Amino acid sequence: MQYIDNILFAVLLIFGIGFFVRNIKKLKRNIFLGKDIDRSDKKSERWGNMTRIALGQSKMVRRPVAGILHIVVYLGFVIINIEVVEIIIDGLFGTHRALSFMGGLYSFLIGSFEVLAFLVLFSVIVFWIRRMVLRIPRFWNKEMKGFPKNDALYILYFEMVLMSLFLIMNATDVHFQEANSGNPISQFVASLFHGMSHDTLHLIETTAWWVHIIGIFIFLNYLYYSKHLHILLAFPNTFYANLNPKGQFPNDKNVTKEVQMMMDPNIDPFASAPEGVEDEVPEKFGASDVTDLNWVQLMNAYTCTECGRCTSVCPANITGKELSPRAIMMKTRDRVEEVGKNIDQNKGEIKDDGKQLLNDYITPEELWACTSCNACVEECPVSIDPLSIIMDMRRYLVMEQSAAPQELNMMMTNIENNGAPWQYSQMDRLNWKDE
Repeated sequence: MQYIDNILFAVLLIFGIGFFVRNIKKLKRNIFLGKDIDRSDKKSERWGNMTRIALGQSKMVRRPVAGILHIVVYLGFVIINIEVVEIIIDGLFGTHRALSFMGGLYSFLIGSFEVLAFLVLFSVIVFWIRRMVLRIPRFWNKEMKGFPKNDALYILYFEMVLMSLFLIMNATDVHFQEANSGNPISQFVASLFHGMSHDTLHLIETTAWWVHIIGIFIFLNYLYYSKHLHILLAFPNTFYANLNPKGQFPNDKNVTKEVQMMMDPNIDPFASAPEGVEDEVPEKFGASDVTDLNWVQLMNAYTCTECGRCTSVCPANITGKELSPRAIMMKTRDRVEEVGKNIDQNKGEIKDDGKQLLNDYITPEELWACTSCNACVEECPVSIDPLSIIMDMRRYLVMEQSAAPQELNMMMTNIENNGAPWQYSQMDRLNWKDE
């Protein structure tokens, strides 16, 4: 009977890690539903981006209040969870504070963790006030209803509970308090339990210990379904970000080939392919569904923090247009998840469900509202590129469906006929000088 707790903990550990690994495999599969793209260039610049943006959070602090608080929460939560190593050792082997043999260093570490836990708790409360009391507008856009709104609150509550349990664990551990009477935070929390018997304190400490570790495993497996997946994906997302100058759009190889043929007077565009060589059939132009996007774009969708910074600086959204760059990423992620469930239900195959990203999730109205100014790309704290998805879907509308707005169709017709976007002959181009 003395090993029951250890066995239960081992089962919990196996299931917790097992579900996490399963979710990571599903995440990887869904991301690689996208087309291949080579992002292996400029390795040193990519490592620098990841270090500066993901680890150093250089873009977060452009808004100092939220940025500094986020750094506190991020670093505090990661560092504090180093103590999970000790919890796992204690849980598996029935020890109590297995790392306490480090003496003064252990006391210093736990004391530091307590300060960080308090700072995280304070920061999370401030975040809650900003979201629910001050009601900062970017948290209340129409796409932030239902689960997206609740998801943000669930994470805040998770962090509040986990940090509180950590402090309660230390405060009610009688032996720990006796050996480390100067603990910076738990000594004050301990006063709340003054006068309780050792048995009661032990029960509270043990309960807090179990709820704390169960909470960590729940949090770990909830990440896949939450916007907080960026805790894991921010690093690869910033590493594989587009390093080309903003505003430089990629050329379609099939269109480039056609233009080169038109420009070369020695090529007969009507000539058939040489014997033994088949004519290359152009692939689909642009994107109408998530499988037409590349895997970096799908990783962008899963990395989105839903912070709304992109939407708050989008000139189209500011002027009341339908477009929200954040909603573009959220809808893309929702569609990828739907396709992933389709694969699960059909034993590894994708069967036509009669839906696609275009029209069923993202409307042409949203796509054509974009000014392609790159404000959303510049503002994103984890280097997400909503504009690339918008432009790929626009390309599909224009080249596959001829569904561009009338003004754009007129401009392209004028360029084709007159060599200029204006509706007059090239011979009349210089008439203005005579007026």
